[in-house]
Amino acid sequence: MECPMPTVNTNDEKILKQIFKNCENIAIIGLSPDETKASNKVARYLQNVGYKIIPVYPKGDIILGEKVYRSLEEIQERVDMVDMFRKASFADELVEVAKSRGDVKYFWIQLGLVNDDAFKKATDYGMIAVQNKCTKIEHNRIFN
Repeated sequence: MECPMPTVNTNDEKILKQIFKNCENIAIIGLSPDETKASNKVARYLQNVGYKIIPVYPKGDIILGEKVYRSLEEIQERVDMVDMFRKASFADELVEVAKSRGDVKYFWIQLGLVNDDAFKKATDYGMIAVQNKCTKIEHNRIFN
């Protein structure tokens, strides 16, 4: 299935750089324990370059050495970025949870996923949103 092109996105390299420089804790929504999956590879990369990753997945207790949460609501510590690896339609619900937390500054919908409505809501709620881009690819491109 081909990914639709987003009608809105954050393409400004200065903004992308700002996201990575001001972010410490990243909740990876849909972080698979399977090392061959993109979510695991991206999370491992982010962890290796210094970010604290917070796995959100329906099963397991530990992924990449970190405690696994079942939902974004369960996380007790500060979350700077939500990085979503679920179906694009899930972003509608997730953006509402991110808003209700009050600490999420960056709402990132991974490469291959587009949800213009959730993107617009996130920006309306004061978050910087990105969609159809990979955090690993963008971080590597900007800083290496």
